[in-house]
Amino acid sequence: MLATRARSDGLSLEAYLLAVVLREASSARNRVLVSGLSEWTTGTGVTGENVLSVRSTKAAASGWDDD
Repeated sequence: MLATRARSDGLSLEAYLLAVVLREASSARNRVLVSGLSEWTTGTGVTGENVLSVRSTKAAASGWDDD
């Protein structure tokens, strides 16, 4: 299902999933959730700070509102 959605948007699965994470992280209420992400990703090397950093970088590059 995710791969189908990614293809329909002309994206790789990885790019599609990154877009989903960035979209969800964009709401202020989800920032609290994302900040605790490191508890869920033990052993993966991904932290909530990583996600927020990528989100902020993408927001700055795209002119998104970072609030």
